[in-house]
Amino acid sequence: MTREDGRYVVRAGRASDVVELARLHASVQLQAVTGGQPHRGIAAWVEDLLDAHPSVVPDDFLVAEDSATGRPVASLVGLRQDWALGGVRLPVAQIELVGTAPEHRGNRLTERLFAALHQRYAAEGVPVQMIEGIPYFYRRLGYDYALANDGAATVPAAALPAAGQHDSSGVLTVRPATVADADDLAAIDQGLADGQALVCPRDAAVWRYEIAGRRPRDIARRTVAVLVNDGEVRGYLVHTPRLTSSGELTVVAAACARPAEWPRAATAMHAHLGRVGRRCSASAALPFTAVRFLLNPDHPLARLGPPGVPKRPRGWYVRAGDPADLLARLQPLLRKRWQVADLRWPEKTLTIDSYGRAARLEFADGELIAVTAMPGSVSPTTDPHTNAAIPPGALLQLALGHRTLPEVLDTWPDCILRDHLTEHFLTTAFPRVSVQVWPRN
Repeated sequence: MTREDGRYVVRAGRASDVVELARLHASVQLQAVTGGQPHRGIAAWVEDLLDAHPSVVPDDFLVAEDSATGRPVASLVGLRQDWALGGVRLPVAQIELVGTAPEHRGNRLTERLFAALHQRYAAEGVPVQMIEGIPYFYRRLGYDYALANDGAATVPAAALPAAGQHDSSGVLTVRPATVADADDLAAIDQGLADGQALVCPRDAAVWRYEIAGRRPRDIARRTVAVLVNDGEVRGYLVHTPRLTSSGELTVVAAACARPAEWPRAATAMHAHLGRVGRRCSASAALPFTAVRFLLNPDHPLARLGPPGVPKRPRGWYVRAGDPADLLARLQPLLRKRWQVADLRWPEKTLTIDSYGRAARLEFADGELIAVTAMPGSVSPTTDPHTNAAIPPGALLQLALGHRTLPEVLDTWPDCILRDHLTEHFLTTAFPRVSVQVWPRN
């Protein structure tokens, strides 16, 4: 609990806050959509987050309380989850529901809440925080656009297979998921976690929650369908349960356990989306206009589908309190990438300085054996023991595969490498990574 002045107290959330927090966020989130009325979908989401959500406990909320009334007037929540990159577990906190009552704005409450949040995660060893929010705003709080999000073409409804056009005999088909599918879905996600993409795998308990655990009005509720062949679950497709006001059905995730089956899987999934969109259109008396894919353009479902209208990719804000510590967590992945490329470092150490903090990579017989976070050099660009000086934002983007080293060198003049050997090694260490994250919101 913190008290910077006599007016507000920043504290952890409590289960008893549910009514006040639901009221607060329903009155400040997505008001352009509701015309200034409370958003019932937001209220239901808050209620779900405080009621047996698999990634949240009440303490994960941070609340700014008005000392005069004892009521919450601003809050946010961190949804803890484990992502996976190349088989490496990466603890992540997804920040959501950042909001302040209008009459209490201008008192730096958002800044105070984030300061308390960052202090908490530094103490608890949560290296990465991410948020999707207002353009530029969270840069002021230490975040950077470091993950690709969206960018796949939006496919017009008319381009999808017509009703009855897809012959399901002897091929993969798609049906609604049930809680009985949870173990199979978790196994598919475990396979994805061992791959090269950045993913957010769900265990069986989380899948059961996604399929049947949310309130009907929860704005974060999604519809899960499974890809099957002779009764065996081979993949999944996740989309919004209804059309947007513009008639779009939105896809947030798709997976296929056997990559070679993606051409057939994509055909079945697009046919299913067409059926769902037309059904939603009939029930809502709203034209079905398109399927919007919140996927990267390189996602197989986007690549193998009908042509659509290209979109500019968006980005998620990401923060790593110590990029050097992030590299230490990714040590097994870095070692594997160098082994696959048959590269051996000829010295005992390789030091990457991020202008304040540094990562010292230690080698034995040319192979990486340890990564240690340490204070950076006073002048890393001239320090003879520093192999690379990389700004922290650039190092974060390299670590998460958002940019390659050549792209960083083109963009950051203060990214300086000692020699071509260092450049070759770091280029291999940090390839571009496909982002296939569906966060646990």
